Amino acid sequence: MISFQKIFGKSDVFYDLLESSATHARQSVQSLHKLLSDSTAPQNLDAFVAARREDKKITQQIDEALCKTFVTELEREDIEALSNALYKIPKTVEKIAERLLICEGRLTGADFSRQVKLMDAAAEVVLTMVIELRQKLHLERVKDLNEQIQQVEGEADKLMVECLRALYTKEKDAVLVIILKDLYDLMEKVVDRCRDAGNVVAHIVLKNS
Repeated sequence: MISFQKIFGKSDVFYDLLESSATHARQSVQSLHKLLSDSTAPQNLDAFVAARREDKKITQQIDEALCKTFVTELEREDIEALSNALYKIPKTVEKIAERLLICEGRLTGADFSRQVKLMDAAAEVVLTMVIELRQKLHLERVKDLNEQIQQVEGEADKLMVECLRALYTKEKDAVLVIILKDLYDLMEKVVDRCRDAGNVVAHIVLKNS
């Protein structure tokens, strides 16, 4: 069993900040789902910008806390790596929202529900992994959770190929092809970002098990 009290010291500051960051990452995906599925949702970037800025603030707080914490068994690079990996999730989601709003008139009938489902599943597992760090996550448990993300990432890869095949063989509007390909790429990248964050947690647990 990992002694996270030794890793982080007596303070829960890193737990709190990393959990908050993972929560904002999940919430950004949920905001994207709402933007796509709820016609009454505000058609602007306010929620996404707020999530990304708040996560950036958390990243800065982690950097400051690391400067003030002189003794940790967990390598500082690992804390920074997880913080940076988590920040990239809402940052990428915001880019998706930007493009959706810019190209709104051209996307009538486009269905991104499968992509959103996979993004949310990956973000949910990441949040679980980060929360359970506080509960002294066991190696087998983190392996199981990380495997879930790997499976989601594999499904996202297959969906990407499927969408591109349909796009390149059926769509005649060249501009729409470019728009949809860009969105598909970014949506797959969100899952990849979640996979990266999960890999960092797994690496941390493995090193300290």
